[in-house]
Amino acid sequence: MDSNQPSPIVTLIVFILLVVGIIVAGVFVFLSRPEPAVITINPPEPTATSVPTSTPEPIAVYVTGAVNQAQTTVIVPFDSRVRDVIEQVGGFTEDANLDLVNLAGIVRDGDQIHVPSLSPNENIADNALPTPSGGDVIYINTATIEELQTLPGIGEATAQAIIDYRTENGAFTSLDDLDEVSGIGEATLETLEPLISFD
Repeated sequence: MDSNQPSPIVTLIVFILLVVGIIVAGVFVFLSRPEPAVITINPPEPTATSVPTSTPEPIAVYVTGAVNQAQTTVIVPFDSRVRDVIEQVGGFTEDANLDLVNLAGIVRDGDQIHVPSLSPNENIADNALPTPSGGDVIYINTATIEELQTLPGIGEATAQAIIDYRTENGAFTSLDDLDEVSGIGEATLETLEPLISFD
């Protein structure tokens, strides 16, 4: 046997050491890998969606008297005023008695607007108002939600708030009490004052 040839035992030991070295190197490489980055996706917070408010239906108003299209029923938006209705019927005639017309009056569904003429034959009752100033008085402490919604600036949500407030706190006695209701501001109170009663 050639003495320069390595013995099988030495060859085996070298092979084992080589394998062990490869394994150790592999473990070292595996353990030295950087930690994978963790990506966290945070969805945006849900935003509150406001409750849609109901849009009042258009109203019908009947017009008579000294206008260009007398005895006409017109359809106008909710909370329209007398001047808006007069425009729909072509305006006043030349003999219209404008001193007796409240152009700023707020009309309600089913109102009749009568424009008197300057003719001495026109029969107008004493203290009669030929054009409306807001319809019938609403009794704020007994009115239904539908009746409350006929008031200018009062939608379904505010009408319900009025009913809830009087249920929890008792009858309204003044405009100051009504001012406590959410959704009613100073401008609305001024508009409502001649149109409501606390009886």
